[in-house]
Amino acid sequence: MVKLDQPFALYERIKKSVVRDIESGKLKSGDKISSETQLARVFNASRMTANRALKELAEENRILRVQGVGSFVAKPKPEASLLEIKSIAREINDWGGSHSCEILLLTEEGMSREIAVKMDLAEGGPIFHSIILHLDRGVGVQYSERYINPAVAPLYLDQDFTKMTPSDYLLTVAPIHDAEHVIEAVRVGKIIQQYLKVRREDPCLSLTRRTWSFERVATYSKIISPGSRYKLKGRFNRG
Repeated sequence: MVKLDQPFALYERIKKSVVRDIESGKLKSGDKISSETQLARVFNASRMTANRALKELAEENRILRVQGVGSFVAKPKPEASLLEIKSIAREINDWGGSHSCEILLLTEEGMSREIAVKMDLAEGGPIFHSIILHLDRGVGVQYSERYINPAVAPLYLDQDFTKMTPSDYLLTVAPIHDAEHVIEAVRVGKIIQQYLKVRREDPCLSLTRRTWSFERVATYSKIISPGSRYKLKGRFNRG
């Protein structure tokens, strides 16, 4: 059992112990740390106390908590380009990760009124619809839902997106002439929580994007990323 004489609350003692191990190098970036149960036993504390300590460490970006997997020493949060449209595979590789993906949906369907308005097309007409979960070393970093105008990418459904991302393919067949981004902080529903392994209260980044190619709306996308694992950065040069 760990004994500390400092006059701190018990959860603060647990936090300080974890931080000390990180700052001393005993725990390195990406290392898995002790579970709530283990910390509670070592410090003779309740799991609720250990949970508070881990929760605050996560809020301070000291650790990363992945639901159902465990807690890890946080790595520097990767930066994704806001102004440049680049495939998630390239972004992950650029920050030293390893990209993989799961194809959750890849189909043609009739267009709803909401999507028809976004795409500037007729309601009920054909639209390509894909949902892909992108992972870095097996951990979800992006839930990407995309609607594609069949006129600009008629062979979209024939592609193997485990080998080439939709962004890479679309940039080849439908060069982007204009783009619109809307960014929000959101909390996501149960399905996306499960895919990204986040909790209901965890904030996520939502990027809604429309692109135009040859004066037509080419794509309408909704991209969700855990706020603790991903950030967007943009730089504008007037020249």
